[in-house]
Amino acid sequence: MPLTQLTPRELNRATLARQLLLERSPLSVPDGVRQVVALQAQHPASPYVALWNRLGGFDPAGLDAAFADRTVVKATLMRITLHAVHAEEYAPFRAAMQPTLYGSRLGARFAGTGLTPADAARLLPGLLEFARTPRTSAELRAWVEAEVGAEKRDGVWWGLKGYAPLHHAPTEPPWTFGQRPSFVAAGLDALPTRADSDPHVQEGLRTLILRYLSGFGPASVADVAQFALVRRTAVRQALAALGEAVVHLPGPDGTPYHDLPDAPRPDAGTPAPPRLLGMWDSILLAYADRARVIPPAYRPLVIRRNGDVLPTLLVDGEVAGVWRPVGGADGDGGGIEATAFHPLSPATWEALAAEARSLTALLAARDTTAYRRYGHWWAHLPEGGEVRRL
Repeated sequence: MPLTQLTPRELNRATLARQLLLERSPLSVPDGVRQVVALQAQHPASPYVALWNRLGGFDPAGLDAAFADRTVVKATLMRITLHAVHAEEYAPFRAAMQPTLYGSRLGARFAGTGLTPADAARLLPGLLEFARTPRTSAELRAWVEAEVGAEKRDGVWWGLKGYAPLHHAPTEPPWTFGQRPSFVAAGLDALPTRADSDPHVQEGLRTLILRYLSGFGPASVADVAQFALVRRTAVRQALAALGEAVVHLPGPDGTPYHDLPDAPRPDAGTPAPPRLLGMWDSILLAYADRARVIPPAYRPLVIRRNGDVLPTLLVDGEVAGVWRPVGGADGDGGGIEATAFHPLSPATWEALAAEARSLTALLAARDTTAYRRYGHWWAHLPEGGEVRRL
């Protein structure tokens, strides 16, 4: 029996279901993080906003605790950016990323110091031993300077802090991690080689693909490669090696899509409630074809050329505008300013207002100025959008 061709709407609903955005889940914080695979964590508030969107009765203290006991860890991983992942999944994800991290962090800038990847391998054991207890950036830079000299320090530390298996160590409230990072060794015994053919790299990539499909599938080879920033050839080889663990489905444009056999693929007509997604939310960045969630006309409005990804309104499963915190000072309880890029129904505005009340309570208990530094982007939004304070 031929497989039914997936529609764009079905792909959208599958993403929302697996990312817990069709209905908030009763999962615990660690299990919720495991379900959604990885939370973008460039901004300290974003993992909290992401879980608030996805878990029923989310208590931010639960994420505080998970970071504190390292059940959930923050590290440089997919796309060479900061992610929060379940601690048990860090090692295979890191192995899958080894060739990418090697090439990007031990490349031109590191080589410009006159050091080679072999020098990095020589430095790593001492660096990780020093970081067995949390160390600030300043302390680690000083350690590097003692090893290579002041002139080479900055380039070498830039390479090593992204390449070395380091977790970010909790520093300060309100979002566990402040603007001045500290690091602690991840506890990996050894790193695989940089080669795609290394068995540890291959095993890690197969694990990463299965986990990605569970949280973001169905997906194309290009989608997987985009999510992790790995070579498409390596993705194809890993998918072939997975055999019957993965099914292959025809996509809306004829492109082959891949998925887990029993993963949920809801009907295209499944209702999708409005949500207020945080900056860099994973569903906006996890695909090569971002039209799954972002209408193409809106993409340049929410994904800026410098890489900033604005907090967005999600309406009927698609980006419909942006939001930002406002107020919160001089006795003002604060609120959410929402800008819709197209007209929304009264019922949708009411649902967004209910979400905003809950989010305002979260921010008021933590930090009403979250994301304020990105407010300059609102001057670049097109005129004509409907703006409401919720």
